[in-house]
Amino acid sequence: MTLHCHSIIRQAHGPFAGELRLDYESRLLRRKRLTFDAGDFLLDLPEVTSVEDGDAFLLSDGRRIVMRAAPEPVLVVTGDLPRLAWHIGNRHTPCRIEAARLIIRQDHVLEAMLRQLGATVERADLPFSPEGGAYGHGRTFGHDHGHSHDHDAGHDHGHRHDHHHDHA
Repeated sequence: MTLHCHSIIRQAHGPFAGELRLDYESRLLRRKRLTFDAGDFLLDLPEVTSVEDGDAFLLSDGRRIVMRAAPEPVLVVTGDLPRLAWHIGNRHTPCRIEAARLIIRQDHVLEAMLRQLGATVERADLPFSPEGGAYGHGRTFGHDHGHSHDHDAGHDHGHRHDHHHDHA
């Protein structure tokens, strides 16, 4: 019998029947077969969902499988954090903001820019769980800053899709 999951329990508390680790890109899910330390299951959610560290998949047999953010290549940034955070945010780059450092996914272009701005940048392998943004849980989604703004100035930034765009 194939196990199914149709819902996520946010910041769940154990006991857990297993654990799986996913990197940032892999945590944007809707329908997929997932493998955990004691088996696998078919995830079938009603909509695309960003699963965060500590969330649990509620399986059809009642068990809970906790999701942990997998270590992945990141840049640990220190220096003038407000200024550096502004430049990172201006590029709509997912970022974890901590009191003494910023953490972004490794990107050689952003690394060079940050160093040019005077930042200390160290490469590391850490779980990556960026800020969710002003519009709620999960990922924030940008909008086009191109020259052809065909929408009014009061446009909604509450979309929930992760994509990059140009600031041409």
